[in-house]
Amino acid sequence: MKIRDRYIAKTLLMYSLVVMLVWLSIYSFFNFLSELNSVGTSNYTIIEAIKFIVLRIPEVAYDQASAVILLGCLLGMGHLASTGQLLIFRVSGLSVLRTVWITVKNALVLIFLLIFIGEVLAPVLTKYAESERANALGQASLSNNQDGFWIRDGDNFINVENNVDGRLFSGITIFGINKSNKIESIFNSESANFDGKSLSLNETDIYLISEKNKFEKIDLKERNIYSKSVAFDQDLISSLEKEPKDLSTYTIIKQIRFLTDNKLRAGVFEVELYQRLVKPISLIAMILLAMLFIFGSNRDATLGRKIFFGVAIGLSFELISRIGGAMSLSFEFNPLLSSFALPLLVIIIATSVLIKKSTN
Repeated sequence: MKIRDRYIAKTLLMYSLVVMLVWLSIYSFFNFLSELNSVGTSNYTIIEAIKFIVLRIPEVAYDQASAVILLGCLLGMGHLASTGQLLIFRVSGLSVLRTVWITVKNALVLIFLLIFIGEVLAPVLTKYAESERANALGQASLSNNQDGFWIRDGDNFINVENNVDGRLFSGITIFGINKSNKIESIFNSESANFDGKSLSLNETDIYLISEKNKFEKIDLKERNIYSKSVAFDQDLISSLEKEPKDLSTYTIIKQIRFLTDNKLRAGVFEVELYQRLVKPISLIAMILLAMLFIFGSNRDATLGRKIFFGVAIGLSFELISRIGGAMSLSFEFNPLLSSFALPLLVIIIATSVLIKKSTN
């Protein structure tokens, strides 16, 4: 890598890190003000509040990665342009496309680093932070005691009245469905233990329903336990209480596979998965859009206004991409096509325009 390229990369990296630091500082400050309302409750102290905020910083950095990197790269390029360095680089033979490539390359390095942090470190740290906060506030038992749920597992529909901790269920009923989509059996138990592969039903009653709709009751209380294998695990159970955006990519893939195997709709999870996969491509598209303003005519507007419009259009593009994902659910478009089509189209158009600028 030439000294010139390293200098540009260093400038972009420095501005991106400064933007990230400022962004996270603002988040931490306002979140700390919010947490002060809980300080003094049980064992929740200022130290606990600070620890909770710090442990959640990787998650926030991952969520805001695209906007931060876009702003950092544009401010870095703006600095080079305002000080005349960018003009000197171009006179010395650095083409527009080469400059854009250096910017995109450094942005991709940062986005992949933040994706790694968001997918590997953030879920663990966030879960630990929420657990420690709940313990300090004396809410540990309440946080583990979740509401009940319905879930389909093959030809069985399972209803749990109360999910205690992901391993202990109370008030569980399993409805078995035959090929005619009629109920053929009902398993009812006061409680069940879940080991991730099977349900151990305690004090179980089993009702078998014949084709003539006559009930036959088999009391299994003397056996005390009835075991039934299932296809879901603890991760799928815990994810029932969360929004798709709060799940790790691995858990989302498991959810999609489970729902598809059970002939259930997985559109919400597919949209979230594809939006994550397209994140690097969307970032490239936003940077290319913004670069059109950086390399625009100097007589059109001031540099500050160009940067403002570049950031505004880049962020508007990300908003439109998210709206496209929501529309794919409402109108049943292909979520893969709706996620990738717009970024790729923008990249092609923006690259064509930049190539023309480079040849002029």
